[in-house]
Amino acid sequence: MNAFKAIPDTGNAAIQQAWAELADEAKRLQDTHLAEMFSADPERFKRLNVKHGPMLLDYSKQRLDNSALAKLGSLADACDLKEWIERLFSAEPINCTENRAAMHWALRVPADTALQDPAPGVFSSVQSQLEKMGGMVRKIHNGQWRGMTGEVITDVVNIGVGGSDLGPLMVSRALNDSTLIRDKPLGIHFASSMDGSQLAQLLKLLKPQNTLFIVSSKSFTTVDTLYNANTAKVWLERSLGGGDELMHCHFIGVSSAQQKMNDWGIHPENQLQIWDWVGGRYSLWSCIGLPVALRIGMIGFNQLLAGAHLMDNHFRSAPWQNNIPVLMALIGIWNTNCLNINAQAILPYDGRLEKLPAYLEQLEMESNGKSVTRDGQMVQTHTCPVLWGEVGPNAQHAFYQLLHQGTEVVTCDFIAPALRYHEAMHNSDSEELVRQHELALANCLAQSRLLALGEDALKGEGELPDYKRYRGNQPSSTILLKELSPFSLGAMIAAYEHKVFAQSVIWGINPFDQWGVEMGKKIATETLGVIRNEAKPEYPLDSSTNGLIDFIKNQ
Repeated sequence: MNAFKAIPDTGNAAIQQAWAELADEAKRLQDTHLAEMFSADPERFKRLNVKHGPMLLDYSKQRLDNSALAKLGSLADACDLKEWIERLFSAEPINCTENRAAMHWALRVPADTALQDPAPGVFSSVQSQLEKMGGMVRKIHNGQWRGMTGEVITDVVNIGVGGSDLGPLMVSRALNDSTLIRDKPLGIHFASSMDGSQLAQLLKLLKPQNTLFIVSSKSFTTVDTLYNANTAKVWLERSLGGGDELMHCHFIGVSSAQQKMNDWGIHPENQLQIWDWVGGRYSLWSCIGLPVALRIGMIGFNQLLAGAHLMDNHFRSAPWQNNIPVLMALIGIWNTNCLNINAQAILPYDGRLEKLPAYLEQLEMESNGKSVTRDGQMVQTHTCPVLWGEVGPNAQHAFYQLLHQGTEVVTCDFIAPALRYHEAMHNSDSEELVRQHELALANCLAQSRLLALGEDALKGEGELPDYKRYRGNQPSSTILLKELSPFSLGAMIAAYEHKVFAQSVIWGINPFDQWGVEMGKKIATETLGVIRNEAKPEYPLDSSTNGLIDFIKNQ
C-alpha cells in the first residue's frame, strides 16, 4: 500500500507542511500490521476510544498511532477547522456557490435555548413550524384528521426523493420499535422512484378514503416527486372526486416554495415550511421529518433533535483529541489521503438500521464528492471515498469474502447498539430475542477483529493453505450506542454530518451544494421530449443514445 503520490501544493505553507509530515507518518507505518500494533500495546483500546453521551467510538483498529494522530490534528489546526466550525454555527453563507448559510443545526436547538439567534427570527420560525407539525401529528394520531368521506386516516404515504425520502425513511425504519402504542398502528409508507413502481404497489393495497399523502420537496419542482404526487391525486379523484375538499383532506405539503404549493393545490393550512439554508440531505430534522414524528410521536421526535443537539455542542466545544466527529473526519483523511484507501463499507449489526448505508451514501458522497475547491481550483488530493454497505449479518454472506481475501483495501464502520430487547424481559420470547442480539454483537466484534488481526486472531489453527489465509490489516472503526433510541440515533447522525463538514474544510471544498446532479436532470428532460416525439434535441445525440431510443420506440 503506497502513501502519497505527491504532497498537495495548497499555496499555504502551514498546510503544505502538515501534509508533508503526514506523508512521513504514512511511510513510517505503511508496513506495520495492526496485529503488531495491538501486540506492542496491550492498552491500545484504552487510548484510542472516546465516549460522549450514548455513543462510543473505538478507532483502535485503525492503522495509526499517537504520532500520526498528532500530525492529523496539526493538519486540522493548519486548515483553521476550529474557525470553520464557528462559521458553520452562524448565519454566514458558507455554502459559497449558492450564497446560503448551512444552519441545519438550528433545527435541533431547543425552544428554551440560551444560544444567540444566528439571524433575527431563525429560532422562532423553527419552533413555529415544529408546533404546527406537532398539531398535525396529534390530530392524525387522535383520529381527528378525516378523509373526504369522513373516515379516519389509517395510512400516510410520504412522496419525496433524495433527502426528502432517505432521511425520513431511514429514521422511521430504525425507530420502528419506538412506534406509539395504538389500537391499530398508523401505516407509514414511502414512494420515491420516478418509474412509479413503489407507488403502484402501494395504491393496490391502500384505500383512498383512509390515505393521506405528504408531498415533500424543498423546491417543489422535483420531477420525480411531482409525477408521483400527480399519480396519487388522480388515484384519489377516481374514487372520491376532485376539488378543494379532496386536497384539504388528503394532502400535506412540505417545501420552501409556498407559492408553488399553492399552485399545485396544497391547502395553506396543510403547508409546512423549510428554509433555503437547509440542504436536502440535512433536512430530516425539519418538517421533512413529519413521517418520523408520525411514527414515534412528537416526544420521540424532540428526543431525536435533542440527541443531535448534544452532538452539535460536543462538536463545537470539545478539543479534537476528544471530539467524535473530528476524529471520524481525521481518520477518514488518513485512510483516503495517506493510505490511499478509496472505499468505505457501512456495516450496521442491527436490522433496524438497514437504510443507514444508503442514507450515509448520500450524506457523504453528495456532500464531499467534489473535485473543485471553494476558490475554484482543482483539488490535488482524493476527496470522498466510495461508500457502500449492508446490514452486517447479511453482508457476511455477500461481500465479506472480498473484505477478507480480496485485492482491495476497504475501511469499515461497524455499528451496533449494546442493548436490545432488555426492556421486554417479561415477555415469553424476550430471552431468545436477547440471545439473537448477543449473536449479532458477537459477529460484529469477531468480524472487525478478524479484519484487523488476520491470522493472528486464529492462533492454534496451524499452518493454513493459501486459499484459507486471512491477511488482516483491514482498518475499521466501531461505533456502539447504548441502545437504538431517538436520542442515540440523533447523536450518531449528527456526528456523521459534522464528520463530513470537518473533512470538507481539510479538503477545501463546499459540502453544501450538489451541482453534479443538475446537468443530468436537464438532459433527461430533453431526452423525454425525444422519446415522446414532442421535441427535437437541442444538441445532436450520440449514436448510443440514438440507438437506444430507436429500440424503445420500436417495441
